[in-house]
Amino acid sequence: MAEETPTDRKRSQRMDQLAQADRMYQDVLAGPPRSRVSRRVLLAAAGITLLSGCGTSTRADGPATPPSGTPASTSGPAPAATVSPKPVRARPTRAAHPPTRVPTQPQYYVDAGPKVIALTLDDGPSEYTAQILEVLREHSITATFCMIGRQISANAGIVRNVAAAGHHITNHTWDHSDQTKLPLKAVTAQIDRTTEAMAHIGITPTMYRAPYGAWSHTVFEAAAAAGLRPLDWSVDPADWSRPGVNRIVSTIMRTTRTGSIILDHDGGGDRSQTVAAMRIWLPRLLADGYRFTTP
Repeated sequence: MAEETPTDRKRSQRMDQLAQADRMYQDVLAGPPRSRVSRRVLLAAAGITLLSGCGTSTRADGPATPPSGTPASTSGPAPAATVSPKPVRARPTRAAHPPTRVPTQPQYYVDAGPKVIALTLDDGPSEYTAQILEVLREHSITATFCMIGRQISANAGIVRNVAAAGHHITNHTWDHSDQTKLPLKAVTAQIDRTTEAMAHIGITPTMYRAPYGAWSHTVFEAAAAAGLRPLDWSVDPADWSRPGVNRIVSTIMRTTRTGSIILDHDGGGDRSQTVAAMRIWLPRLLADGYRFTTP
């Protein structure tokens, strides 16, 4: 029997973590209406963060931060990345009042009602981003694009198109390295450099996604200091590995349920399978009664 590698252990731990989050979330959904009212409280007690569509972070060891802005809406949520008429200064702007406590879990689910889900796309911008934008436009879907900083400048026009179409843009580090292996100063630099690249074209992110879904106290601390909410996912079709269009479609259709945050990729390699699969599973989910919101 082959010896388990560090990568295998990390992948196993990741799957266990997502399975625990899913069990907790489904148990609460299956409970009586009264228990659903305190869904965030119950999940927080288990150390699992659950945020509303446009809410702010809840914590397992303290009260929820009061929400700002309007509640989540499937017809027009408040944008998580805004575009200003003119480029803003290059230096990244940090939150005026950084969180006093560091989160201990990212957001795995959205909480916006029955059969409401979210779609996120990682590792862009790239040549495939425009194709995905077209698919989303055809079905009037708003998604969240988690962008790598070093790819933004060369694809500034694509980034502007993503924002102009009403999609949200999230900080996904500068070079997609495993942030848990870096000291705080380096993680902070990765976040700030990416935010700076976005600022050059008038975009201000409010969320952060760690590459590989790898989180640590240091990563949470850096994101919190930058005023960014940590975002994860709960449905992973492994489209990055190019398992085949049918496999991507079947995984998403089989594992998506109320509250799911779907992970797909518009960058990081050949994403032709991702685009082809999206043309199949997205209308199928809509036909099944699912609606899309943003985290």
